[in-house]
Amino acid sequence: QRHLVESGGGSVQAGGSLRLSCAASGDTFGHYCMAWFRLGPGEEREGVSAVYIGVEDTYYADSVKDRFTLSRDTANDTLYLQMNNLKPEDTAMYYCAADSWKWTAYSCYSGSSVTPANFRLWGQGTQVTVSS
Repeated sequence: QRHLVESGGGSVQAGGSLRLSCAASGDTFGHYCMAWFRLGPGEEREGVSAVYIGVEDTYYADSVKDRFTLSRDTANDTLYLQMNNLKPEDTAMYYCAADSWKWTAYSCYSGSSVTPANFRLWGQGTQVTVSS
């Protein structure tokens, strides 16, 4: 069984940066989509960024484009989310998610299928708080 463990959250002032990590362990999927979601106060879980493993293209939500960067360390099987120029509206619990992908690779890295219901494996989350 595969496990995901997030880390790197914290409290920063607006304009600051954080880097989230998602360490994967256990059995590997054949082809899969990995994503970062966030759940802010009073909001629904939002897909922030996603990558189809084996394809370079990456999805970013409009709200984080040009500020967040997703990357992956294949040797350590770890997914990162570099978050720069953080804003108070980025305050949320951030979750890493993954699943073997039943759809096209494009539907992962375009974001069109990056919804919580399409991911069965989740980490425990890491809190990000941005103060103004």
